[in-house]
Amino acid sequence: MSDGDLISELYASCFRRLVVHLYAVTGDLAEAQEAVQEAFTRALVSPGRFAGLENPEAWLRRVAVNWARSRFRRRRVLDGLLRRIGPPPAVADHSPEHLALLAALRVLPEGQRHALALHYLVDLPVDEIAATLGVSAGTVKSRLSRGRHALAALLADTSDATDTTQPGRIDVRS
Repeated sequence: MSDGDLISELYASCFRRLVVHLYAVTGDLAEAQEAVQEAFTRALVSPGRFAGLENPEAWLRRVAVNWARSRFRRRRVLDGLLRRIGPPPAVADHSPEHLALLAALRVLPEGQRHALALHYLVDLPVDEIAATLGVSAGTVKSRLSRGRHALAALLADTSDATDTTQPGRIDVRS
């Protein structure tokens, strides 16, 4: 029997048992399934070593439980940090102009989208954007310029189609 066949056979025979066990431990079915999938993924990384185990199901169980515990600890630390810094700021703006801006941003190429968002929405200077994106300051300036022109065209089309009483442009910085 090949290593892949062994793992496939184990998956078919013990996946359900492992999920039930982890569900009892975590109290969350999705978390349990993810932990068991992670255990099988780790088995697939080195199938030869896995095939030499005396009790592969016990190994899978141990890996899944350890993974779930680690994730629980990380989540607990993150929750503590989030409580310490307070609730997140209210960012959602559901105005038609903001929704049009977000829709137009999604159409732009990724580089332009990142540059515009970092510059106008996060208020980062060009040099910091360049360092964040790993590109030169000139590239950031070029992306900002091209992105602004593309946004102006996209938003002009959107405002013409949706609002005939107010011609003009939406301010990118809003």
